[in-house]
Amino acid sequence: MIISVASGKGGTGKTTIATSLALSRGEVQFLDCDVEEPNAHIFLKPHTNERISVGIPVPELDESKCNFCGKCGEVCEFNAIVVIKKKVLFFPELCHGCGGCSYICPDKAIKEVDRAIGVIEKARSGKIDFIHGILNVGEPMATPLIKQVKRHINNRTNAIIDASPGTSCPVVEAVKGSDFCLLVTEPTPFGLHDLKLSVDMLRRLTIPCGVVINCADIGDDKVTKYCENEDIPILMTIAWNRRIAEAYSRGVPLIDALPDFQNGFSQLYGTIERLAER
Repeated sequence: MIISVASGKGGTGKTTIATSLALSRGEVQFLDCDVEEPNAHIFLKPHTNERISVGIPVPELDESKCNFCGKCGEVCEFNAIVVIKKKVLFFPELCHGCGGCSYICPDKAIKEVDRAIGVIEKARSGKIDFIHGILNVGEPMATPLIKQVKRHINNRTNAIIDASPGTSCPVVEAVKGSDFCLLVTEPTPFGLHDLKLSVDMLRRLTIPCGVVINCADIGDDKVTKYCENEDIPILMTIAWNRRIAEAYSRGVPLIDALPDFQNGFSQLYGTIERLAER
């Protein structure tokens, strides 16, 4: 079973919930797919045992073979390669690595070479197999790296995926293929607005979901009413607690700082399993 943890809005406590869920279960895979800003390792404190460079194929031109026909630029949907006045211009940050330019080149003047975009680190934290991706600074596309992180999912065990906040392409790629998605939100106007976007995304992907409301006692009841009207189960509510914030600031997992939450997260995991089986 693959459980993804997401949030339409940043700062709702998504990583706190994801890491607590993993620690309450024990023998799981944990994949941090928030590759632009991974931080689950701060709480799980894994010991890295493997580091893998990840790249995407980009074109390399042999000008001695090029007749400047411009077909490579015509096939590129992202304008990553253009031909202007007997000159081929390439913009690597725009390249999606589709290989269309090298395929269509009639003179075979283009070959593909790897351009590094980030790394994957595989590690161990107690009984948890930990994997995360780290996107190189300045890289605009996180999706290719997220795809590579997810290729390390072991289908013989359960996996928890920590996605980035929002509903953009990296989040879609991270949650895609999940058996269940846990949405973490807060009872504020921004929390409700972005929760609606996340629910719409998951319904388009046909992924069942449930909600955790964090800081549940500081806002209003509009998130609760929305979930009731949309038949979305609220699986856990967590009241605002200064001790949780203090533990987070020190990189201490929630269930280590407040052991009373251990049973609650174990029950949450069991509930998700039952809902996913349906």
